Amino acid sequence: MLFKPGKRAAVVDGDNFNSRVIALVVPMALQNLINVGVTATDVIMLGRVGEKALSGASLAGQVLFVLNLFLFGMTSGACVLTAQYWGKNDRDAIEKVLGIVIRLAEMAGIAFMVLTLLFPGLIMRIFSNDPEVIAEGCKYLRIVALTYPVTVFTMGYLNVMKSVEKVLISTIVYASSLVLNFVVNAILIFGLFGAPKLGIVGAAIGTLCARVLELLIVLFYARCFNHDVKVRLAYVLHMDPVLLKDFLHYSGPVILNELFWGLGYSANAAIVGHLGSSAVAANSVAHVCRQLAQVVVFGLGNATAIMIGKVIGEGRTALAQEYARRFVRLSLAGGVIGGALIFLIRPLVIAGLSFEGQTAVYLNAFLGIMAYYVVAQALNTDLVVGIFRAGGDTRFGMILDMTSMWGGSILFGWLAAFVFQWPVVAVYVILLADEIIKLPLCLWRYRQKKWLKNVTR
Repeated sequence: MLFKPGKRAAVVDGDNFNSRVIALVVPMALQNLINVGVTATDVIMLGRVGEKALSGASLAGQVLFVLNLFLFGMTSGACVLTAQYWGKNDRDAIEKVLGIVIRLAEMAGIAFMVLTLLFPGLIMRIFSNDPEVIAEGCKYLRIVALTYPVTVFTMGYLNVMKSVEKVLISTIVYASSLVLNFVVNAILIFGLFGAPKLGIVGAAIGTLCARVLELLIVLFYARCFNHDVKVRLAYVLHMDPVLLKDFLHYSGPVILNELFWGLGYSANAAIVGHLGSSAVAANSVAHVCRQLAQVVVFGLGNATAIMIGKVIGEGRTALAQEYARRFVRLSLAGGVIGGALIFLIRPLVIAGLSFEGQTAVYLNAFLGIMAYYVVAQALNTDLVVGIFRAGGDTRFGMILDMTSMWGGSILFGWLAAFVFQWPVVAVYVILLADEIIKLPLCLWRYRQKKWLKNVTR
Protein backbone atom coordinates (compact mmCIF):
# COMPACT_ATOMS: atom_id res chain seq x y z
CA MET A 1 0.00 0.00 0.00
CA LEU A 2 1.29 3.47 -0.85
CA PHE A 3 -0.75 5.09 1.90
CA LYS A 4 -2.25 4.28 5.27
CA PRO A 5 -6.06 3.83 5.22
CA GLY A 6 -8.01 5.86 7.73
CA LYS A 7 -10.81 8.40 7.93
CA ARG A 8 -10.59 9.28 4.23
CA ALA A 9 -11.05 5.67 3.06
CA ALA A 10 -14.58 6.49 1.95
CA VAL A 11 -13.33 9.29 -0.29
CA VAL A 12 -10.92 7.26 -2.42
CA ASP A 13 -10.42 3.61 -3.25
CA GLY A 14 -6.87 2.91 -2.10
CA ASP A 15 -6.26 -0.05 -4.39
CA ASN A 16 -7.47 1.93 -7.41
CA PHE A 17 -5.26 4.87 -6.47
CA ASN A 18 -2.21 2.63 -6.07
CA SER A 19 -2.76 0.77 -9.32
CA ARG A 20 -3.30 3.98 -11.31
CA VAL A 21 -0.21 5.62 -9.81
CA ILE A 22 1.91 2.60 -10.66
CA ALA A 23 0.47 2.35 -14.18
CA LEU A 24 1.35 6.00 -14.84
CA VAL A 25 4.56 6.46 -12.87
CA VAL A 26 6.44 3.31 -13.92
CA PRO A 27 6.42 4.06 -17.70
CA MET A 28 7.15 7.75 -17.11
CA ALA A 29 9.96 6.95 -14.66
CA LEU A 30 11.44 4.59 -17.24
CA GLN A 31 11.12 7.33 -19.85
CA ASN A 32 12.88 9.81 -17.56
CA LEU A 33 15.58 7.22 -16.86
CA ILE A 34 16.04 6.69 -20.59
CA ASN A 35 16.30 10.45 -21.21
CA VAL A 36 18.94 10.67 -18.50
CA GLY A 37 20.67 7.73 -20.16
CA VAL A 38 20.89 9.67 -23.42
CA THR A 39 22.51 12.59 -21.60
CA ALA A 40 24.74 10.29 -19.56
CA THR A 41 25.91 8.56 -22.75
CA ASP A 42 27.23 11.86 -24.10
CA VAL A 43 28.74 12.84 -20.75
CA ILE A 44 30.55 9.54 -20.19
CA MET A 45 31.82 9.12 -23.74
CA LEU A 46 32.84 12.75 -24.22
CA GLY A 47 34.41 12.72 -20.76
CA ARG A 48 36.77 10.10 -22.16
CA VAL A 49 37.59 12.40 -25.08
CA GLY A 50 38.43 15.37 -22.85
CA GLU A 51 37.09 18.13 -20.62
CA LYS A 52 36.85 20.63 -23.50
CA ALA A 53 34.62 18.38 -25.59
CA LEU A 54 32.44 17.53 -22.58
CA SER A 55 32.12 21.18 -21.58
CA GLY A 56 31.38 22.28 -25.15
CA ALA A 57 28.57 19.74 -25.61
CA SER A 58 27.14 20.47 -22.17
CA LEU A 59 26.99 24.22 -22.71
CA ALA A 60 25.73 23.86 -26.29
CA GLY A 61 22.93 21.72 -24.91
CA GLN A 62 21.56 24.79 -23.11
CA VAL A 63 19.91 25.88 -26.39
CA LEU A 64 17.84 22.71 -26.58
CA PHE A 65 17.25 22.98 -22.84
CA VAL A 66 15.60 26.38 -23.28
CA LEU A 67 13.59 25.15 -26.27
CA ASN A 68 12.45 22.09 -24.32
CA LEU A 69 11.33 24.30 -21.46
CA PHE A 70 9.30 26.46 -23.82
CA LEU A 71 7.72 23.31 -25.20
CA PHE A 72 7.19 21.81 -21.74
CA GLY A 73 5.53 25.02 -20.58
CA MET A 74 3.27 25.02 -23.62
CA THR A 75 2.29 21.37 -23.28
CA SER A 76 1.86 21.67 -19.51
CA GLY A 77 -0.58 24.50 -20.09
CA ALA A 78 -2.29 22.41 -22.75
CA CYS A 79 -2.51 19.49 -20.34
CA VAL A 80 -4.47 21.66 -17.90
CA LEU A 81 -7.18 21.56 -20.58
CA THR A 82 -6.65 18.10 -22.07
CA ALA A 83 -6.60 16.23 -18.74
CA GLN A 84 -9.86 17.86 -17.66
CA TYR A 85 -11.48 17.38 -21.09
CA TRP A 86 -10.36 13.74 -20.85
CA GLY A 87 -12.37 13.53 -17.64
CA LYS A 88 -15.36 14.91 -19.56
CA ASN A 89 -14.68 12.51 -22.49
CA ASP A 90 -14.58 15.42 -24.98
CA ARG A 91 -12.08 14.07 -27.51
CA ASP A 92 -12.75 16.64 -30.19
CA ALA A 93 -11.62 19.41 -27.82
CA ILE A 94 -8.46 17.43 -27.04
CA GLU A 95 -7.64 17.06 -30.76
CA LYS A 96 -8.11 20.79 -31.27
CA VAL A 97 -5.74 21.55 -28.39
CA LEU A 98 -3.22 19.07 -29.85
CA GLY A 99 -3.41 20.91 -33.18
CA ILE A 100 -2.63 24.20 -31.42
CA VAL A 101 0.35 22.62 -29.64
CA ILE A 102 1.85 21.15 -32.83
CA ARG A 103 1.54 24.40 -34.80
CA LEU A 104 3.07 26.62 -32.13
CA ALA A 105 5.76 24.05 -31.30
CA GLU A 106 6.91 23.84 -34.92
CA MET A 107 7.09 27.61 -35.17
CA ALA A 108 9.35 27.67 -32.11
CA GLY A 109 11.50 24.75 -33.30
CA ILE A 110 12.15 26.30 -36.70
CA ALA A 111 12.98 29.69 -35.14
CA PHE A 112 15.49 28.11 -32.73
CA MET A 113 17.07 26.10 -35.55
CA VAL A 114 17.56 29.14 -37.79
CA LEU A 115 19.02 31.32 -35.03
CA THR A 116 21.37 28.57 -33.85
CA LEU A 117 22.65 27.84 -37.36
CA LEU A 118 23.25 31.55 -38.01
CA PHE A 119 24.91 32.46 -34.68
CA PRO A 120 26.51 29.39 -33.04
CA GLY A 121 29.60 31.28 -31.90
CA LEU A 122 27.60 34.12 -30.37
CA ILE A 123 25.45 31.62 -28.48
CA MET A 124 28.47 29.74 -27.12
CA ARG A 125 30.15 32.95 -25.96
CA ILE A 126 27.16 33.56 -23.67
CA PHE A 127 28.13 30.45 -21.72
CA SER A 128 31.92 30.38 -21.89
CA ASN A 129 34.97 32.53 -22.53
CA ASP A 130 37.23 29.54 -23.27
CA PRO A 131 38.08 29.51 -27.03
CA GLU A 132 38.49 25.71 -27.12
CA VAL A 133 35.16 25.10 -25.39
CA ILE A 134 33.44 27.57 -27.75
CA ALA A 135 34.95 25.87 -30.82
CA GLU A 136 33.83 22.41 -29.65
CA GLY A 137 30.35 23.70 -28.84
CA CYS A 138 29.95 25.27 -32.29
CA LYS A 139 30.75 21.93 -33.96
CA TYR A 140 28.02 20.31 -31.87
CA LEU A 141 25.41 23.03 -32.43
CA ARG A 142 25.70 23.06 -36.24
CA ILE A 143 24.43 19.47 -36.36
CA VAL A 144 22.13 19.29 -33.34
CA ALA A 145 20.23 22.43 -34.45
CA LEU A 146 18.78 20.39 -37.33
CA THR A 147 16.94 18.22 -34.78
CA TYR A 148 14.93 21.04 -33.19
CA PRO A 149 11.85 20.95 -35.50
CA VAL A 150 11.79 17.15 -35.22
CA THR A 151 12.18 17.16 -31.45
CA VAL A 152 9.35 19.62 -30.79
CA PHE A 153 6.83 17.58 -32.80
CA THR A 154 7.73 14.37 -30.98
CA MET A 155 7.75 15.94 -27.53
CA GLY A 156 4.59 17.96 -28.11
CA TYR A 157 2.65 14.92 -29.27
CA LEU A 158 3.92 12.60 -26.52
CA ASN A 159 3.33 15.13 -23.73
CA VAL A 160 -0.30 15.62 -24.75
CA MET A 161 -0.72 11.84 -24.96
CA LYS A 162 0.44 11.56 -21.35
CA SER A 163 -2.42 13.80 -20.23
CA VAL A 164 -4.90 11.29 -21.67
CA GLU A 165 -3.14 8.41 -19.90
CA LYS A 166 -1.29 7.09 -22.95
CA VAL A 167 2.17 6.86 -21.42
CA LEU A 168 3.63 3.58 -22.69
CA ILE A 169 4.34 4.92 -26.19
CA SER A 170 6.78 7.49 -24.74
CA THR A 171 8.77 4.71 -23.11
CA ILE A 172 8.95 2.75 -26.36
CA VAL A 173 10.01 5.83 -28.35
CA TYR A 174 12.77 6.93 -26.01
CA ALA A 175 14.05 3.40 -25.32
CA SER A 176 14.52 2.88 -29.05
CA SER A 177 16.31 6.20 -29.46
CA LEU A 178 18.59 5.47 -26.48
CA VAL A 179 19.83 2.27 -28.09
CA LEU A 180 20.46 3.94 -31.44
CA ASN A 181 22.11 6.97 -29.80
CA PHE A 182 24.45 4.73 -27.79
CA VAL A 183 25.49 2.67 -30.82
CA VAL A 184 26.07 5.63 -33.14
CA ASN A 185 27.89 7.56 -30.40
CA ALA A 186 30.24 4.68 -29.65
CA ILE A 187 31.07 4.14 -33.32
CA LEU A 188 31.57 7.77 -34.33
CA ILE A 189 33.05 9.29 -31.16
CA PHE A 190 35.79 6.65 -30.85
CA GLY A 191 36.05 5.51 -34.50
CA LEU A 192 35.02 1.88 -34.01
CA PHE A 193 34.71 -0.69 -36.83
CA GLY A 194 36.75 1.43 -39.22
CA ALA A 195 34.54 4.53 -38.87
CA PRO A 196 36.19 7.97 -38.63
CA LYS A 197 36.97 9.17 -35.08
CA LEU A 198 34.82 12.31 -34.89
CA GLY A 199 34.69 13.12 -31.17
CA ILE A 200 32.03 15.72 -30.37
CA VAL A 201 30.76 15.70 -33.99
CA GLY A 202 30.06 11.99 -33.61
CA ALA A 203 27.97 12.70 -30.51
CA ALA A 204 25.96 15.28 -32.44
CA ILE A 205 25.33 12.84 -35.32
CA GLY A 206 24.20 10.22 -32.78
CA THR A 207 21.68 12.69 -31.38
CA LEU A 208 20.42 13.54 -34.88
CA CYS A 209 19.88 9.86 -35.75
CA ALA A 210 18.06 9.23 -32.46
CA ARG A 211 15.68 12.17 -32.99
CA VAL A 212 14.77 11.03 -36.51
CA LEU A 213 13.99 7.53 -35.21
CA GLU A 214 11.74 9.03 -32.50
CA LEU A 215 9.77 10.96 -35.11
CA LEU A 216 9.28 7.90 -37.32
CA ILE A 217 7.97 5.81 -34.42
CA VAL A 218 5.56 8.57 -33.32
CA LEU A 219 4.19 9.03 -36.84
CA PHE A 220 3.67 5.28 -37.19
CA TYR A 221 1.91 5.07 -33.81
CA ALA A 222 -0.30 8.10 -34.50
CA ARG A 223 -1.30 6.73 -37.91
CA CYS A 224 -1.82 3.05 -37.10
CA PHE A 225 -2.50 2.58 -33.39
CA ASN A 226 -3.92 5.69 -31.71
CA HIS A 227 -7.62 5.69 -32.54
CA ASP A 228 -8.67 7.81 -29.53
CA VAL A 229 -6.87 11.11 -30.23
CA LYS A 230 -5.89 11.89 -33.81
CA VAL A 231 -3.55 14.49 -35.29
CA ARG A 232 -5.83 16.36 -37.68
CA LEU A 233 -4.17 18.67 -40.21
CA ALA A 234 -7.28 20.87 -40.25
CA TYR A 235 -6.86 21.60 -36.53
CA VAL A 236 -3.14 22.35 -37.01
CA LEU A 237 -3.78 24.81 -39.84
CA HIS A 238 -6.95 26.37 -38.41
CA MET A 239 -6.85 26.80 -34.64
CA ASP A 240 -10.16 26.89 -32.76
CA PRO A 241 -10.45 30.51 -31.49
CA VAL A 242 -12.27 29.62 -28.25
CA LEU A 243 -9.84 26.88 -27.26
CA LEU A 244 -6.90 29.02 -28.41
CA LYS A 245 -8.05 31.69 -25.97
CA ASP A 246 -8.26 29.14 -23.15
CA PHE A 247 -4.92 27.66 -24.19
CA LEU A 248 -3.16 31.02 -24.10
CA HIS A 249 -4.81 31.89 -20.78
CA TYR A 250 -3.45 28.79 -19.05
CA SER A 251 -0.34 28.13 -21.14
CA GLY A 252 0.92 31.72 -21.17
CA PRO A 253 1.90 31.83 -17.49
CA VAL A 254 3.30 28.28 -17.67
CA ILE A 255 5.44 29.11 -20.70
CA LEU A 256 6.77 32.21 -18.95
CA ASN A 257 7.27 30.17 -15.78
CA GLU A 258 9.28 27.50 -17.61
CA LEU A 259 11.25 30.08 -19.59
CA PHE A 260 12.14 32.07 -16.48
CA TRP A 261 13.09 28.84 -14.74
CA GLY A 262 14.99 27.55 -17.77
CA LEU A 263 16.75 30.82 -18.44
CA GLY A 264 17.63 30.80 -14.76
CA TYR A 265 19.25 27.39 -15.18
CA SER A 266 21.05 28.67 -18.27
CA ALA A 267 22.19 31.71 -16.29
CA ASN A 268 23.53 29.34 -13.65
CA ALA A 269 25.35 27.42 -16.39
CA ALA A 270 26.75 30.69 -17.77
CA ILE A 271 28.02 31.72 -14.33
CA VAL A 272 29.59 28.29 -13.75
CA GLY A 273 30.94 28.37 -17.32
CA HIS A 274 32.99 31.43 -16.49
CA LEU A 275 34.48 29.73 -13.42
CA GLY A 276 36.57 27.33 -15.52
CA SER A 277 36.23 24.07 -17.45
CA SER A 278 36.75 22.02 -14.26
CA ALA A 279 33.65 23.56 -12.71
CA VAL A 280 31.68 23.06 -15.95
CA ALA A 281 32.64 19.38 -16.21
CA ALA A 282 31.77 18.75 -12.54
CA ASN A 283 28.45 20.59 -12.91
CA SER A 284 27.57 18.54 -16.00
CA VAL A 285 28.02 15.28 -14.12
CA ALA A 286 26.24 16.57 -11.01
CA HIS A 287 23.15 17.47 -13.05
CA VAL A 288 23.07 14.05 -14.69
CA CYS A 289 23.17 12.49 -11.21
CA ARG A 290 20.33 14.81 -10.12
CA GLN A 291 18.23 13.75 -13.10
CA LEU A 292 18.99 10.09 -12.41
CA ALA A 293 17.96 10.41 -8.76
CA GLN A 294 14.67 12.09 -9.70
CA VAL A 295 13.33 9.91 -12.49
CA VAL A 296 10.56 8.63 -10.22
CA VAL A 297 9.84 12.07 -8.75
CA PHE A 298 9.33 13.67 -12.17
CA GLY A 299 7.10 10.75 -13.10
CA LEU A 300 5.08 11.43 -9.96
CA GLY A 301 4.71 15.08 -10.94
CA ASN A 302 3.25 14.12 -14.32
CA ALA A 303 0.99 11.48 -12.75
CA THR A 304 -0.25 14.06 -10.25
CA ALA A 305 -1.30 16.47 -13.01
CA ILE A 306 -3.01 13.71 -15.01
CA MET A 307 -4.96 12.11 -12.15
CA ILE A 308 -5.98 15.30 -10.38
CA GLY A 309 -6.87 17.07 -13.63
CA LYS A 310 -9.06 14.19 -14.70
CA VAL A 311 -11.07 13.97 -11.46
CA ILE A 312 -11.51 17.77 -11.41
CA GLY A 313 -12.91 17.51 -14.94
CA GLU A 314 -15.28 14.82 -13.64
CA GLY A 315 -16.45 17.22 -10.91
CA ARG A 316 -15.03 15.23 -7.97
CA THR A 317 -13.23 17.93 -5.98
CA ALA A 318 -13.07 15.97 -2.71
CA LEU A 319 -11.23 13.19 -4.51
CA ALA A 320 -8.86 15.74 -6.08
CA GLN A 321 -7.94 17.04 -2.61
CA GLU A 322 -7.29 13.54 -1.34
CA TYR A 323 -5.15 12.69 -4.35
CA ALA A 324 -3.13 15.87 -3.76
CA ARG A 325 -2.48 14.96 -0.13
CA ARG A 326 -1.22 11.51 -1.05
CA PHE A 327 0.98 12.74 -3.90
CA VAL A 328 2.68 15.25 -1.58
CA ARG A 329 3.67 12.39 0.72
CA LEU A 330 4.93 10.30 -2.17
CA SER A 331 7.00 13.14 -3.60
CA LEU A 332 8.63 13.79 -0.22
CA ALA A 333 9.56 10.12 0.08
CA GLY A 334 10.91 10.11 -3.47
CA GLY A 335 13.01 13.21 -2.82
CA VAL A 336 14.57 11.76 0.34
CA ILE A 337 15.45 8.52 -1.44
CA GLY A 338 16.93 10.44 -4.40
CA GLY A 339 19.03 12.65 -2.13
CA ALA A 340 20.37 9.64 -0.24
CA LEU A 341 21.23 7.95 -3.54
CA ILE A 342 23.29 10.91 -4.74
CA PHE A 343 25.14 11.11 -1.43
CA LEU A 344 26.00 7.42 -1.48
CA ILE A 345 27.22 7.16 -5.08
CA ARG A 346 29.64 10.11 -4.92
CA PRO A 347 32.83 8.02 -4.64
CA LEU A 348 31.71 5.67 -7.44
CA VAL A 349 30.93 8.53 -9.82
CA ILE A 350 34.26 10.26 -9.25
CA ALA A 351 36.23 7.03 -9.63
CA GLY A 352 34.29 5.90 -12.69
CA LEU A 353 34.97 9.10 -14.65
CA SER A 354 38.66 9.21 -13.69
CA PHE A 355 38.44 12.88 -12.72
CA GLU A 356 41.48 14.21 -10.93
CA GLY A 357 42.65 17.34 -9.16
CA GLN A 358 40.32 20.33 -8.97
CA THR A 359 37.60 18.69 -11.08
CA ALA A 360 37.30 15.78 -8.62
CA VAL A 361 37.15 18.19 -5.67
CA TYR A 362 34.39 20.22 -7.31
CA LEU A 363 32.40 17.14 -8.28
CA ASN A 364 32.51 15.75 -4.74
CA ALA A 365 31.24 19.06 -3.34
CA PHE A 366 28.59 19.58 -6.05
CA LEU A 367 27.12 16.12 -5.48
CA GLY A 368 26.90 16.81 -1.75
CA ILE A 369 24.95 20.00 -2.48
CA MET A 370 22.67 18.15 -4.92
CA ALA A 371 21.82 15.62 -2.20
CA TYR A 372 19.71 18.12 -0.25
CA TYR A 373 18.65 20.14 -3.29
CA VAL A 374 16.69 17.24 -4.81
CA VAL A 375 14.52 16.84 -1.71
CA ALA A 376 13.20 20.39 -1.96
CA GLN A 377 12.90 20.16 -5.74
CA ALA A 378 10.86 16.96 -5.48
CA LEU A 379 8.21 18.65 -3.31
CA ASN A 380 8.18 21.87 -5.35
CA THR A 381 7.85 19.97 -8.63
CA ASP A 382 4.88 17.94 -7.42
CA LEU A 383 3.15 21.03 -6.05
CA VAL A 384 3.76 23.49 -8.90
CA VAL A 385 3.89 21.20 -11.95
CA GLY A 386 1.46 18.58 -10.68
CA ILE A 387 -1.13 19.89 -8.22
CA PHE A 388 -1.35 23.59 -9.04
CA ARG A 389 -1.37 23.20 -12.82
CA ALA A 390 -3.92 20.37 -12.69
CA GLY A 391 -6.42 22.87 -11.29
CA GLY A 392 -5.48 25.76 -13.57
CA ASP A 393 -3.37 27.66 -11.02
CA THR A 394 -0.57 28.46 -13.49
CA ARG A 395 0.42 32.01 -12.50
CA PHE A 396 1.73 31.30 -9.02
CA GLY A 397 4.69 29.25 -10.27
CA MET A 398 5.66 31.99 -12.73
CA ILE A 399 5.74 34.66 -10.02
CA LEU A 400 7.58 32.33 -7.67
CA ASP A 401 10.39 31.53 -10.10
CA MET A 402 10.80 35.17 -11.11
CA THR A 403 11.37 36.16 -7.51
CA SER A 404 13.21 33.18 -6.00
CA MET A 405 15.61 32.65 -8.90
CA TRP A 406 16.17 36.01 -10.54
CA GLY A 407 15.75 38.07 -7.41
CA GLY A 408 17.45 35.52 -5.18
CA SER A 409 19.83 32.72 -6.17
CA ILE A 410 20.97 34.08 -9.56
CA LEU A 411 21.45 37.68 -8.40
CA PHE A 412 23.41 36.73 -5.30
CA GLY A 413 25.26 33.94 -7.12
CA TRP A 414 26.44 36.43 -9.74
CA LEU A 415 27.56 38.86 -7.02
CA ALA A 416 29.36 36.07 -5.17
CA ALA A 417 31.16 34.92 -8.32
CA PHE A 418 32.16 38.18 -10.00
CA VAL A 419 31.97 40.94 -7.41
CA PHE A 420 32.99 39.27 -4.15
CA GLN A 421 34.92 36.48 -5.96
CA TRP A 422 33.99 33.82 -3.44
CA PRO A 423 35.20 30.21 -3.83
CA VAL A 424 33.50 28.15 -6.54
CA VAL A 425 31.76 25.80 -4.09
CA ALA A 426 30.27 28.73 -2.16
CA VAL A 427 28.95 30.21 -5.41
CA TYR A 428 27.41 26.85 -6.27
CA VAL A 429 25.58 26.67 -2.94
CA ILE A 430 24.00 30.06 -3.62
CA LEU A 431 23.07 29.19 -7.21
CA LEU A 432 21.18 26.13 -5.99
CA ALA A 433 19.33 27.91 -3.18
CA ASP A 434 16.18 28.71 -5.19
CA GLU A 435 14.34 25.47 -4.37
CA ILE A 436 14.93 26.02 -0.65
CA ILE A 437 13.49 29.54 -0.95
CA LYS A 438 10.42 28.31 -2.85
CA LEU A 439 9.45 25.41 -0.59
CA PRO A 440 7.64 27.22 2.27
CA LEU A 441 5.77 29.42 -0.23
CA CYS A 442 4.62 26.39 -2.22
CA LEU A 443 3.34 24.67 0.91
CA TRP A 444 1.46 27.83 1.91
CA ARG A 445 -0.18 28.01 -1.52
CA TYR A 446 -1.13 24.33 -1.37
CA ARG A 447 -2.95 24.80 1.93
CA GLN A 448 -4.93 27.73 0.51
CA LYS A 449 -6.60 25.39 -2.06
CA LYS A 450 -6.89 28.17 -4.64
CA TRP A 451 -5.60 25.68 -7.22
CA LEU A 452 -8.79 23.61 -7.11
CA LYS A 453 -10.72 24.81 -10.21
CA ASN A 454 -12.57 23.25 -13.17
CA VAL A 455 -11.41 25.08 -16.32
CA THR A 456 -13.41 23.21 -19.00
CA ARG A 457 -16.25 24.76 -20.98
